[in-house]
Amino acid sequence: MVQLNRYGFPPIRLRRLRKNKIIRDLVAEERISPDSLVMPLFVKERLSGREPVNGMPNQERLSIEELLKEVGELLNLNIRTILLFGIPSRKDSIGSSAYDRDGIVQRAVREVKKNFGEDVVLITDVCLCQYTSHGHCGIISTKNNVTVVDNDSTVEVLTKVALSHAEAGADIVAPSDMMDGRVSAIRSALDSAGYTDVAIMAYSAKYASSLYGPFRNATSSTPAFGDRRSYQIDPRNVREAIREVELDVFEGADIIMVKPATWYLDVISIVKNTFDVPVAAYSVSGEYTMIKLMVEKGLIDEKQAVWEQLNCIKRAGADIIITYFAKDYARWLRDGVIP
Repeated sequence: MVQLNRYGFPPIRLRRLRKNKIIRDLVAEERISPDSLVMPLFVKERLSGREPVNGMPNQERLSIEELLKEVGELLNLNIRTILLFGIPSRKDSIGSSAYDRDGIVQRAVREVKKNFGEDVVLITDVCLCQYTSHGHCGIISTKNNVTVVDNDSTVEVLTKVALSHAEAGADIVAPSDMMDGRVSAIRSALDSAGYTDVAIMAYSAKYASSLYGPFRNATSSTPAFGDRRSYQIDPRNVREAIREVELDVFEGADIIMVKPATWYLDVISIVKNTFDVPVAAYSVSGEYTMIKLMVEKGLIDEKQAVWEQLNCIKRAGADIIITYFAKDYARWLRDGVIP
């Protein structure tokens, strides 16, 4: 005898909705489109052409000329948003080249905007780690014989960096340093200088993760001493992340970010359900490289893995996904080879 459900009908067979790909796509709860993807790019000062990134297969450091070519290719694939990281030729203890009007990011932004205008949205990373000789994200000071990153003096420098990016034409500035109060300081400075339409995407829940190694190779930003645990979030904590996000929203962040993405899906979900602001998730270099290495060993299907990863991040609640697979995914989508 068939067991009826509470409506008096036989049990629903969900497998009917999985019968073939067209039906599966018809009822899919999440969809990844190029509009929601952001491609991170590295632009390097005094570079001619392209330079491979050790530890990140198929990723490259670009000269400004090559950056323009890359942006053109991305636009043809409907990837319209770029997260730009600069690699300077000069470093010092205070990261002064980060706010140089003729610095690598500032020149790159001007050139991209000159060539592509409003067709591309440029997000610029606002941090000091690539620009300091010690590799930390802020200004170093010594207190009671202990070397620390000084929060307040760092915020002053970060504000200069954000202003220089806005002046060059950045659409969104993205402070990734995790200093307290930097969103408020940057928002106030931008507004006072007339850049009221420049948005802030705050790295609000940035964890002290083991997954940043390949990125640090790419940007030569590994700390010369110590680590960044004193200013990034302990991976064991979620309430701390919520407080960080709350502070950034209060201070004027337009978009908040959770980083890394895949290992912190629970944080993405909680943040999305708690705050009424767009949520970005950064699938970081280690996540990218893990998939690439498994592909090289023949242990995983790349398209299937990337498709699954991006949909998991989207399902958790991310509105925006920053991923080194953005270009590949958009090309697979165009060619109709997405799983």
